Amino acid sequence: MTHTEHLPPRAGRHAVWPDRIRSEVVAAVQACGIEHPWAHQALAAEHALDGDSVVVATGTASGKSLAYLVPVLSTLLDGSEAPNGRGATALYLAPTKALAADQRRAVKELSRPLGHAVRPAVYDGDTPVEDREWIRQYANYVLTNPDMLHRGILPSHPRWSSFLKSLKYVVIDECHTYRGVFGSHVAQVLRRLRRLCARYGSSPVFLLASATAADPAAAAGRLTGLPVVEVADDASPRGELVFALWEPPLTELQGEKGAPVRRTATAETADLLTDLAVQGVRTVAFVRSRRGAELISVIAQERLAKVDRSLARRVAAYRGGYLPEERRALEQALHSGELLGLAATTALELGIDVSGLDAVLIAGYPGTRASLWQQAGRAGRAGQGALAILVARDDPLDTFLVHHPEALFDRPVESTVLDPDNPYVLAPHLCAAAAELPLTDEDLALFGPETEALLPQLEAAKLLRRRTKAWHWTRRERAADLTDIRGEGGRPVQIVEEGTGRLLGTVDAGSAHTAVHEGAVHLHQGRTYLVRSLDLEDSVALVEEASPPYSTVARDTTAISVLETDVEIPWGDGRLCYGSVEVTNQVVSFLRRRLITGEVLGESKLDLPPRTLRTRAVWWTVTEDQLDAARINPEILGGALHAAEHASIGLLPLFATCDRWDIGGVSVPLHPDTLLPTVFVYDGHPGGAGFAERAFHTARAWLTATRQAIASCECDAGCPSCIQSPKCGNGNEPLHKRGAVRLLTELLRGAPEREGGDDGHGQEAGVVNGAGPGSAAADSAGLGSMGAEGAGPDGRTVGVIGPEGIATDVADPEATTGDGAGQGTATADGASTGP
Repeated sequence: MTHTEHLPPRAGRHAVWPDRIRSEVVAAVQACGIEHPWAHQALAAEHALDGDSVVVATGTASGKSLAYLVPVLSTLLDGSEAPNGRGATALYLAPTKALAADQRRAVKELSRPLGHAVRPAVYDGDTPVEDREWIRQYANYVLTNPDMLHRGILPSHPRWSSFLKSLKYVVIDECHTYRGVFGSHVAQVLRRLRRLCARYGSSPVFLLASATAADPAAAAGRLTGLPVVEVADDASPRGELVFALWEPPLTELQGEKGAPVRRTATAETADLLTDLAVQGVRTVAFVRSRRGAELISVIAQERLAKVDRSLARRVAAYRGGYLPEERRALEQALHSGELLGLAATTALELGIDVSGLDAVLIAGYPGTRASLWQQAGRAGRAGQGALAILVARDDPLDTFLVHHPEALFDRPVESTVLDPDNPYVLAPHLCAAAAELPLTDEDLALFGPETEALLPQLEAAKLLRRRTKAWHWTRRERAADLTDIRGEGGRPVQIVEEGTGRLLGTVDAGSAHTAVHEGAVHLHQGRTYLVRSLDLEDSVALVEEASPPYSTVARDTTAISVLETDVEIPWGDGRLCYGSVEVTNQVVSFLRRRLITGEVLGESKLDLPPRTLRTRAVWWTVTEDQLDAARINPEILGGALHAAEHASIGLLPLFATCDRWDIGGVSVPLHPDTLLPTVFVYDGHPGGAGFAERAFHTARAWLTATRQAIASCECDAGCPSCIQSPKCGNGNEPLHKRGAVRLLTELLRGAPEREGGDDGHGQEAGVVNGAGPGSAAADSAGLGSMGAEGAGPDGRTVGVIGPEGIATDVADPEATTGDGAGQGTATADGASTGP
């Protein structure tokens, strides 16, 4: 344990509900044991009743749901007495199905005294077909997710006409999760919703709930396209929270070049979960990957079985990819207290009401301080004291954080980054909007300043046609199918048990190359399977149950080229640049690694097609004079660049609202486009996600922290805590720790006084240019080579290293950052499916 932070308890501040709230609703709330609202709840309700769109940005378990539910239920109750029969309606959007189902339970419980005046219903992909018509015609509180709104509700708006005509409120829960490319897509979906509502004569008020965030009103405004009032003064009480930072111990094993190796965060978290379960402490362990959730659950179950077999049955995994009935059963078991411990991905992070939790374990920094506090806040929801432990992974960022607690506890949470004007995002939504209703000149302002320039490109691509002063969709296929708003690309791959034909679950198309390639080890509910075949054309992976003593790790190759340099500013003799790049990635092999220790047992080749990604990147170059000043000779140049790149990718989440697997990188001793030694860091999403731009604007602080992280590490030649990547497909070769420090020192000596693009040469922060005028629109609509297939798991590319000394780090979906080395082609460390 490296640090313990004690967050003291806080007293609550009560208020009264606005007079306009119906007395029946106030009585229903009081019947649930809530006599008076907290001050922030009452203020948010007042804004909602005034017709002001409002974002409630307060801590976990502060009662945000009640802040929007009370005015919504009061309005629905008013509407139930309307002479037209349908009355007022409300739409609730959640980022996950689990949260929508949880909220439906909460609404039904709260509105039970109101009888049939409030008719909540979940409308998502799990909703039976026979129930859907009733929901469209009679439900007045519809709970769904942005995906269903995009693909199901908006394209079928005539069937929803009575609902949309009466729509008074749109509730957007956990709105801080709508960031990056996903957030940009959701922003355009909401603009399409607003456009259709206006055509049906309604103008709904938007009520948003967010975790504590920097400038929540501005972020909510970018998301909705509307002015938004913020309520951020948290008046709820809070029990004491003890927050510990935990660094796993060193083992007797040695890594590459004899580097010390720490015990994995997965194994350490499993032990902590076991110990807490034995003590009867109700605990959730959060882990970033599906594989990690399964492993923690399996390890904890095995160890608990040695103590008490009944305890082993009270620990489970919870992740995406389960069948609907499995998810519902786990949620119910957690609610009832039947489960004592749960290893979960972020699917459970988002607001599900899990009362009675005593502790939260966080296996690896989740990428942002906002997510860290959201996860930690799951404990102590009933106001009691609670424990949170961040278990560090053996990588640069986690090591930095557990030894610099001020970076977690003394800094505000990050601002939300999203860019609705990204042409790769905007173009398919213009097509979808035109298919819903022809686009007119009056609609252009709603969709943003890039709209006018994109429409002719869409016409040239024969997707839209201008007739009678409006743009019309020209194709027979559904326009909404042109894009996957989560960036997952393509239809999900079904995981089917060979022999029985039983469907075990699904994995998104982007993850298939790394997660369910032939020979991959797949975990599902504590059982281990081997993938026998992957059919990409039919989107089916056949698996059979097995017990191999190893996990599998995919490797890829990556090439990167500069398409367009938008901004270029001098850093001494070197240059800091921002612009568009093309990244080509191909999974070429996989490693078999011994469980727990990670020892490599062998490598097998794979034959999978390449995927191309057009995205945004920040890159920096150094000149020969700078190399001479830093005493970097040709023998150590590749290692110095490679080491600096590893560490810079690891530290970027401190400065951009990204996860480590949202970004990738390449370092090249001589890049053919720049003709200089170059380090690239790029967004792992088509068209960019705003992360590289943020890196550009904070480059001096970002690279200063990178240098500090390397220089302050106590190792001699580099270790996983500073410059090594556990996924480096080239065995973390070449790496040169001291060279990286000298190189960054010399580079930073020439850095301008003001950050990145703030010196007058670049764009304002938060504004991202398009990826060039050429084929962005057509590609984003699925016609060009970019396509969603260019992104890796969950829309993210995965990492690599190649034969000629270029280091590449690519967006890694499962654990730490990726990496690689080679000229033009790097071979990769791919997505880990191991511990």
